[in-house]
Amino acid sequence: MKNTILMLFLCFSFLSTNILSQGRPFKYNLNKHSFLPKTNDEAPAGNSVQEVIAVGDTIITISKGLNISTDDGLTWTNYYGKDPFGEDGVYAIGYNNGVIWASTGVRYYDDNVQEEIDKGTGLKYSNDLGKTWTSISQPIDVQADSMITYGINNLKILPITVTQNNVIFDIGFTPGAVWIASFAGGIRRSTDNGQTWQRIVLPSDSVNHISPTDTLKYCITPYGGQICATGSFNFEGFSIAVVNDSTVYIGTAGGINKTTNAGAQYPDWTKFNHTNEANPISGNWVTYMDYNPASSTLWASTWRAAGPDEFYGVSATTDGGNNWSIYLKDKTAFNYGFKNNEVIATTDDGLYRSTDAGQTWVSPSSIRDEVSKLPLLTSIFYDADYNGKYFWIGSDDGLVRFEETSGIWQGNWKIYLTSQVLTTADETYAYPNPFYPQIDRVVKIKYSTGGKSVPVTIRIFDFGMDYVRTIIQNVQRGNSSNPNSTQLDYWDGRDENHKIVANGVYFYRIDRGSESPIFGKIILIR
Repeated sequence: MKNTILMLFLCFSFLSTNILSQGRPFKYNLNKHSFLPKTNDEAPAGNSVQEVIAVGDTIITISKGLNISTDDGLTWTNYYGKDPFGEDGVYAIGYNNGVIWASTGVRYYDDNVQEEIDKGTGLKYSNDLGKTWTSISQPIDVQADSMITYGINNLKILPITVTQNNVIFDIGFTPGAVWIASFAGGIRRSTDNGQTWQRIVLPSDSVNHISPTDTLKYCITPYGGQICATGSFNFEGFSIAVVNDSTVYIGTAGGINKTTNAGAQYPDWTKFNHTNEANPISGNWVTYMDYNPASSTLWASTWRAAGPDEFYGVSATTDGGNNWSIYLKDKTAFNYGFKNNEVIATTDDGLYRSTDAGQTWVSPSSIRDEVSKLPLLTSIFYDADYNGKYFWIGSDDGLVRFEETSGIWQGNWKIYLTSQVLTTADETYAYPNPFYPQIDRVVKIKYSTGGKSVPVTIRIFDFGMDYVRTIIQNVQRGNSSNPNSTQLDYWDGRDENHKIVANGVYFYRIDRGSESPIFGKIILIR
């Protein structure tokens, strides 16, 4: 058993330095800005919002754990540090007929392989919008699970007996069943709310179609070892898209797999990859998928895996996978949102929207909060959804709500930012702190005007109190109609000559009309 565990560690370490070196990369920022000791309930906790589900007035996000709003974003409940989540990160969320699902895990440094490892800690689901939760252990096998039946076949299979690298990246639902996708654990299905799980057999890398009446001659494992001489990228699960009761798509590191009899004991599968079709997907590593029923289109984020001519892009099909169109070539796409026939693609290089099935794409000229007037200063977007009233968009620097009023990307923006609560009008702080300009881009300075609309000036000084820069000068800030309102302003770590300053401690001074100035400290690290 110990040898098997060590072999798992070594093989996963090898894979992580190859095509899986990035994983689903934003997942590694599970608790960004988690240093905040006290946050308000007017925004999700954490500012790196990685997944969003919007159904009616219920909004569910991943950012510093799970967040749920049941009043269309007016108030939020965060479950980080609460039972049964504890301090585990949330890797995937799902919603099915009023039931909320979440998969959890932790990341830790493992001395055996001398790198960080993701470890699955199971699933949680709630039938009452987060009031109570049922916990499910991470699905694993026993050592004797070295054979699996698929129709007329009895195939060798590597039993996944550990939770290391066995984390759930996606959750899907068909009538009476929940489906999960994980790197080590592959694809599994449960018909009893997670009490037991069936491992789903997919085609190997060298096979394009399987049926339970076929004679199969391969071993099931993501890599070679004592049980299987060779491995298969197509056994590494990352994404799930459910079209209807019988049609399900599975995204792996080896392509896209489709079944049209998802309810069968042994579903048949057809695989689409970069090399086995005339009009193929852009790359075999399929990290995210979503299906738009309004346009009968499957949208997939297809990244470069191992093939030399593969490339990053968005792959879409309207004919069930027989032909694929490629959009946003060389963009690292994440997830998708839909408004009727329109599609929104979130990427690490901007937010893209198409009203003509991907032929043209439009990005917002700017995203600026309609109340604070402060802009969103990131180009990294992770997910989007639309609930019939608002677009909800997860970014690397806050949750965004958009109400469209007069055309594409024309309307009202609201940016939800988590920050520590100010207990008095003379209190201020800056975050993230320490501040890394090349990573964080800006440090946010939070303060209050005491319920007044006053001219505000903010200046930066170095440790010797030598002047560095003026951020704003005599700019009107504050809202006299809301005495509890707070303000945010930004510093990008640059001096008056627009050069990034040296490492060190910096101070800022805030002058607010006739009020006494207030001071704060920023630690900057380059």
